[in-house]
Amino acid sequence: MFKKLRYDLNAILDRDPAARNWVEVLLLYPGIHVRINHAFAHWFFKRKMKFIARIISQCSRFWTGIEIHPGAQIGRGLFIDHGSGVVIGETTIIGDNCTIYQGVTLGGTGKDTGKRHPTLGNNVIVGTGAKVLGPFTVGDNSKIAANAVVLSEVPPDSTCVGVPARVVRREGKKVDFDQVHIPDPISMELCKMRMQIEALEKNINTTRKDKHDETF
Repeated sequence: MFKKLRYDLNAILDRDPAARNWVEVLLLYPGIHVRINHAFAHWFFKRKMKFIARIISQCSRFWTGIEIHPGAQIGRGLFIDHGSGVVIGETTIIGDNCTIYQGVTLGGTGKDTGKRHPTLGNNVIVGTGAKVLGPFTVGDNSKIAANAVVLSEVPPDSTCVGVPARVVRREGKKVDFDQVHIPDPISMELCKMRMQIEALEKNINTTRKDKHDETF
């Protein structure tokens, strides 16, 4: 555990230009505090002492503003920068040397059972406020832009932006995509609502006609 802690401290010192020394990081960085607490919570969780695990994780959430479910599997060198509002779900798997900024959610959609949360490969960066939702994989060395909403698998060495997120760069090269005919989620929902309203109106008219026929 101490070797892993030392590795995590060095990872933060390497990636955060504001970090001056390991004492400062160890005492003042909530990202390292939640990592230590999660190590204990995960230990109890694996041994079926889930209530104790949740007590530790909830206390950690209170003090750090970061919520990591005890069941989440986290590799070495995770750097949670600032950390406020970060949520990491139970079946999340995070590889080595990943960076997560404040407001990130690694969560589920509510439609899946079993593996419900994402898997991050190694060296993945998830920007401020991004949401990665579902049981898919974000490939090694990929970057998720701030406030992106990722709902499907991301290939390795890719950059994703937007809502819903799309790959705009892969292996250092721009990805061509049709910027004119991108589906508009708002228009799609409005069209769906219009179809539902038309169906309801048809049912109402049919019911009225049946009642009128019964009267005569």
